[in-house]
This record gives sequence, C-alpha cells and structure tokens, in this order.
Amino acid sequence: MTKKSKTNIDLLSSQLDLFSIEKITLESMNLTLNKPLAFIDLETTGVTVGADRIVEISILKLMPNGDKPVFTKRINPEISIPLFASQVHGIFDKDIASEPTFGQLALEIANFIGNADLVGYNSNKFDVPLLVDEFLRVDFSFDMKGRRMVDVQNIFHKMEQRTLAAAYKFYCNKEIINAHSAEADILATYEVFIAQLERYPELPKDVEGLQQFTAMNQNVDLAGRVVFNDKKEEVFNFGKHKGRTVDDVFSKEPSYYDWMMKGDFSAETKQVLTALRLRTFNKK
Repeated sequence: MTKKSKTNIDLLSSQLDLFSIEKITLESMNLTLNKPLAFIDLETTGVTVGADRIVEISILKLMPNGDKPVFTKRINPEISIPLFASQVHGIFDKDIASEPTFGQLALEIANFIGNADLVGYNSNKFDVPLLVDEFLRVDFSFDMKGRRMVDVQNIFHKMEQRTLAAAYKFYCNKEIINAHSAEADILATYEVFIAQLERYPELPKDVEGLQQFTAMNQNVDLAGRVVFNDKKEEVFNFGKHKGRTVDDVFSKEPSYYDWMMKGDFSAETKQVLTALRLRTFNKK
C-alpha cells in the first residue's frame, strides 16, 4: 500500500485525475440529479465507528449543473494514530499535530456538504456513520433526515464482488496512484461510480433508486446494528441476539441495553437504542 506523499508528482497526478473527471458530464453518465451528490472518503485512526476518529476527509460534490468542487482537509483526531493505521494511509501523529480538530472544522464541513445526498465506497457501513458520530461528539447538528445514501461498494459487490483497487482496474482500467489517501480514494470511487452507470444500463437513473439498490438491509441505525425484518420490526443484526426483535431482548434481558451503552458502539446507534428502549418500557 502506498503512503500518502505530497510530492510534486503526486500533486500533478491528482490534478490530472481532476482534469479528466471535469470532462465527465451528467449527460454522459446518464444520471438525473435534483440536488447535489457528496462523494465522501475518510482516513481514520481505525475501523471502529464508536471509538475511532477522522484524520483526513475528502469530499467531491457533484452539483446538478455538473460542477465538481472538492474539499480535502487533514484533521487532528485528538488521540494517537495507531501504527497499523498510519502504515495504511501514511498519516502519522506528527503530520496532524498542528491541524484543526473536527470540532473546529464541523461547520465548514457541514456547509460544504449542504443538503447533498451521500455517496462513498463502503460508506453506508463506515464513512457516513463515523462522520455523523464525529458531528454528534462535538454537539453539532448535522441533519440526516431526507438524505439518500448510495454505496458504490454495494453496487460493485452485487455485480462483481471485488475491492476498490480491483473495481478501479476493472471498470476504469487504471491503477490507483497514491492509494489510501482520502482524495485519491474518493476520486477513484467517483470514477468507478460513473463507469458503473455506463456499464449497467439496468441500474436506476435517480438517486432514490440507487439508494434502494445499494441498501443491503433496511437499517434502523446508520451502522446497521439494528435493521427491520420482513414484518417491519426492529431486530438486532449482530451478536448473540441477531434476528431477535429489540423489544423482545430489552423486555427479557434489559441488561443488554446497559452493555451496549458501555460498548464501542456509535453515538447515533446508542441514540436509536435509547429511543427503542423507552418505547419498550412505555409498552409495559
């Protein structure tokens, strides 16, 4: 895996990728937009939504008029970056020591995203829940109501079953330069998404349809710890109680709620569970 390196060559490569992306139009990708799409990629201290932090964020915002502004920032996570994570994305503690914290950037990030729907690679399970958790951690109101989410990885997995690097090679016949930097990954994700729309004419041509196509489950919380079953009941989607309704578990084993509140689950998941627990309690 290539470390992130701000050399002239890497910067030129990034500019060339952006130049080629600018030539792609909404008409050529056969996509209907009624509001912006924000392609989001995060580099983080680890892979646990409830415990880890963002060290770099990159957002490519596809506007209904075809414009594609890009926002990229490094972030001081206020915790040490484990060596294994630094070896993946090439960002070490010294690299972000003087960078702003998420709390200092929250308004700027939220303003850039605006009312956009959200797109990414494995974003439904990781990037979006972690981003929302960061907003919650600093008491910043980032409204998810009405936002549609499209996961490019789920399109890929339903069609081909590969990784982002393989997807980029398969769909775009390119190698990712500077892989595991947020901007390089999100540019690759964007290009893969465009290539998927071109390769699969049967895919929905609107974001609502793409959201439904890429949703692996009907999630109750963003991280998918709780999902709806066929009867529209909330059921746990992990662990020893997987498949059991939340009402049943909380009624018969109330300590399970306490265990989850103390665990490394996202703040948003805990909010959802608290609301479900109150509902269960009020039924008695």
